[in-house]
Amino acid sequence: MIAATPSAPNGQAPPAGNRSTGPSAPARRPRDERLDFFRGLTMFIIFIAHADLNPWNNWIPARFGFSSGTELFVFCSGLASALAFGSIFVRQGFGLGTARIAHRIWQVYWAQLGVVMAVIGLMIAAGLFWPDRGLDLDPLPQLLSDPATAIFGLVTLRWLPPYLDILPMYLVILALVPVAMGLAAIHRLLPLAAAFALHAAVWITGINLVGYPWTGAGWFFNPFAWQLVFFTGFAIGMGWLRPPPLRDRRGVIAAAVIVLLSVPVAFWGIRTQSPVLEALHAAILPGNEKTDLHWLRYVHFLALAYLVLSAIEPWRDRLTVGAAAIIVRVGQQSLATFLASLVAARASAIVFQLAGTSLAVSTMVNLAGIALVVATAFVVGWFKSSPWARMPQGSGASRLTPDRTKTLSSTDTLSSGQSAIRL
Repeated sequence: MIAATPSAPNGQAPPAGNRSTGPSAPARRPRDERLDFFRGLTMFIIFIAHADLNPWNNWIPARFGFSSGTELFVFCSGLASALAFGSIFVRQGFGLGTARIAHRIWQVYWAQLGVVMAVIGLMIAAGLFWPDRGLDLDPLPQLLSDPATAIFGLVTLRWLPPYLDILPMYLVILALVPVAMGLAAIHRLLPLAAAFALHAAVWITGINLVGYPWTGAGWFFNPFAWQLVFFTGFAIGMGWLRPPPLRDRRGVIAAAVIVLLSVPVAFWGIRTQSPVLEALHAAILPGNEKTDLHWLRYVHFLALAYLVLSAIEPWRDRLTVGAAAIIVRVGQQSLATFLASLVAARASAIVFQLAGTSLAVSTMVNLAGIALVVATAFVVGWFKSSPWARMPQGSGASRLTPDRTKTLSSTDTLSSGQSAIRL
C-alpha cells in the first residue's frame, strides 16, 4: 500500500480537542505522486465505464477480477482526505478540522447538483436534435413525468440517477471523518474497527439510504458499506495502519494467488464459456455484491493494489515524467476531471447510439473523451495557479508611466450610477 508518515510520533492521533503546535506538530507531508497517478488512471476508467455501449468497457481492469475502479477511486479518496483534512485535525484541532470537512461537503454537494444538471441539459439537447432516433435519455423520463418528486429528490439526494451516484456516497463518508478522528483520540485502530463493524451491519441488517423515491430503492453505492474502503485508505494516510512492506516475497505470492484465482470466475471471456464457472460466480457473488461491497471485492482490491505497487516501486521516480506526468496532472485535479469524465461519458453514449460502436468510432470517441479529461486537468490547473496575480517578468510596476501611476492613486474611483469601485 501507499505508506505515509504517522500523524504523531507514536502513531496515535492527538486528543481531538487539543491544538497541536510547536515542535511536536507533524510537518506537512509532501504529496505522493503515486496517489495522483492512480487517481488519474481512475478518471479514465470512469469515463470508459460510464459510456453506455462502449466496447472498451469490456477490457477495463474490473472485467478481470472482483474489484473495479470504484474501489480504487474510494481508496485514493480516503488516502487523499487523510493528507488534506486529517492533518488539519492534527495541527489545528477538532473544531477547525470539522469545519474543513463541512466546507468540502458543501463544495461536493454543489458539484453533484451541477453535474446532474449538466447531464440533464445534455439529454434535453440530444432529444431536441435527434427526436426520432430512440435515444436513451435517462434521467429525463422520470424528471418529465414527475418533476416535483424528481427535483426534490435531486436536491435532497433521495434520487440518484444511474452513473451519477458516486459523489453522494463520498459526501456521506466525508461526514463520518470527524467521527473517525474522535475515535482515533481513544485508540488509533478504533476508526478501522468501527468501519468493519458498520460494514458488517450493512450485511446483517441491510441498512441503506433511499436513492429512488418512486420505489424506495436504496443507493446503488451504499455509503455505509463503501466507507470501509475509504477508511482503509484514510487509516494508512494518517499512519494509524502500517501497510506491509512492498515486494515481500510471501506477500507477492499471496496477493498473486488471490488475483489469479479471480480471473476465470470474473473475466467474461472465460466465465461465459463454462456453465460451472457461471454457477460459481453466481454462488459466491450475490446480486448486491457491488452495492454493499462484498468482502471478496475488498480482499481482491487490496491484493491487486499490493501487486501493482510492488511492481511499480523500482520505477516510482518515473511517474513525474512523460505520459505518467500527464496522468499525475489529471489526478491532481480529481474533482474537476471526475465531473468532466461523467459528462463526456454521457455525450459518448449518445455518439455510440447514433453512429454505432465500430472500431473506428469507438477509438475516436474514447480518445476524444480522454483528451477532454486531460485538457480539463491542465485548464483547471492553470486557473488555480492564478496567473493574473503574477507580476509580468522584467516589468514590475514600471509598466505604468509616472503620470499614469499618479493618476491611479489609491483614492481614485471609477463610478457607475450610485456605485463606485475603489482602485
